[in-house]
Amino acid sequence: MMNMIQDAKDQVLALTNTAYSLAAAAGQLPGGVEVRAGVEIPKDPANGDYTTTFALAAAKAMRKSPREIAGILLEHIDLTGSYFASAEIAGAGFLNFRLAPAWFTGVLAAVDSEKEAYGRSSALAGQKVMVEFVSANPTGPMHMGNARGGVLGDTLASVLEAAGADVWREFYVNDAGNQIEKFATSLEARYLQILLGEDAVAFPEDGYHGDDIKELAQSFYETHGDSFRDTPTEERHAALAAFGLERNIPKMKSDLLRYKISYDQWFFESGLHESGYVAETVQKLTDRGYTYEKEGALWLATSRILEENYRKAGKSEKEIAKLDLKDDVLRRANGFYTYFAADIAYHRNKFEERGFDRVINIWGADHHGHVARLKGAMDALGLDGTNRLDIVLMQLVKLLRDGEVVRMSKRTGKAISLTDLLDEVPVDAARWFFNAKPDTQMDFDLGLAVREDSENPIYYVEYAHARICSLLRNLAGEGYAVPAMDGVDASLLSGEAEIALIKQISLFCEELRLAARDYDPSHINRYLVDLAGCFHRFYTACRIKGEEPTLLAARLKLADASRMVLKNGLKLLGVDAPEKM
Repeated sequence: MMNMIQDAKDQVLALTNTAYSLAAAAGQLPGGVEVRAGVEIPKDPANGDYTTTFALAAAKAMRKSPREIAGILLEHIDLTGSYFASAEIAGAGFLNFRLAPAWFTGVLAAVDSEKEAYGRSSALAGQKVMVEFVSANPTGPMHMGNARGGVLGDTLASVLEAAGADVWREFYVNDAGNQIEKFATSLEARYLQILLGEDAVAFPEDGYHGDDIKELAQSFYETHGDSFRDTPTEERHAALAAFGLERNIPKMKSDLLRYKISYDQWFFESGLHESGYVAETVQKLTDRGYTYEKEGALWLATSRILEENYRKAGKSEKEIAKLDLKDDVLRRANGFYTYFAADIAYHRNKFEERGFDRVINIWGADHHGHVARLKGAMDALGLDGTNRLDIVLMQLVKLLRDGEVVRMSKRTGKAISLTDLLDEVPVDAARWFFNAKPDTQMDFDLGLAVREDSENPIYYVEYAHARICSLLRNLAGEGYAVPAMDGVDASLLSGEAEIALIKQISLFCEELRLAARDYDPSHINRYLVDLAGCFHRFYTACRIKGEEPTLLAARLKLADASRMVLKNGLKLLGVDAPEKM
């Protein structure tokens, strides 16, 4: 796929290197100097469209001033057939290049030929990547952290797919271990309270106190009556947990589908235990010499593993000593494996059994202490967790209404869940706002999310798309169809607003690249707001209807290219691109 910005940068370097070779051959510059020069887009268009630091980077080796080198290079730069109309020296020795109409035509041609594929690349082609996200405990409703993680994970997966990766979306179901035992104990207490009275049965202090537990216990009673009153505790717990999970997990799936999120697989922790994979994984760590026994429990030598990794990374002994590293229990004295042991087995499964080249987890920031430990465990297994396992930590969400923090749902009187949120805010607005930069705490303004004006960024962007669709319909009714590219004279698009809009369209490829590189899909949100702004300014400044045919055709093509890129960006975010508003 074409990336006109990268093509222009590559051409600047090629033109400069050719000029250097010619100058060296003419004896004007010393030959054989390897120059590592950058090419950037100046913030101020007065400094040209692209600039290279070639002369500054070469000055020391060539023993000449940057401006002298730049002047010699300029004598040998031939812009014939290039994307550039002119080149000039600026400042301390920068070489600035100004774009010619051919580049602007190339941008429109790229959108015209690639359409829905515009912006995509093959940068990550051949890479098999898993994105694991949400993975909420199936013991209760999903909360705001899950709502944010769902969008970040799903959108990041889409961005990585657009960059050419083979992406797999996965939800890890924690259906084993302590939280399920607590779930069962909580359900048991509520069930027995129904049978024997609330005063007769104490509710565990560390149990799940939500109304959803009461509702599940009531459903269990309505289904089974008192048949589990006198059964052994273990049997009753198993039945209650199974009953609760059979209802909670489908509800989670339906809530996430409503949120436009679906997974390639829901992976169950219980399967790792039942298959013996957790025990096998722990044995592998033992065989590699990374475990030891203490007080009847089996421990992972996490501190030793991390010390080895930190030394490899160049940390000093003093820095390592400050880290207060601790070891982790893998198997308790009672024979039960810890959650950490299961998590190690799960990630070994991702790499070793299913062959993912890279694994990305979306976690809450409160899990930051777990990152290095899990990476280290993968390293101890020989799976290179340091380089192949990536964790995106997301900060907390604060819900606001009229500037006040909101914690309870007006409808239910309970803590706001994903379901409550989607009852109040359109799905597209929720997806847009939650796709904020992961490492910043976000304020979700419930009032702003439902506003229908330019203050609401999702409305502003969707309105730009709908406005173009309306324009195209109206002009089609007058007999003006969007022309083929060979019928467009892009050199007519020379006004400030037109040039700015074409440049913004070209940036989509670059922003998509950065979103994939940084694991930050919010690049797309910011880009779309800027693109919508550029289009609205173009539409205000440049008349289309009533212009002479060649100018009308060029501007109509530019409007349609804007529509295509807006649609592509919104699709990556899982957001609709309405044709009418």
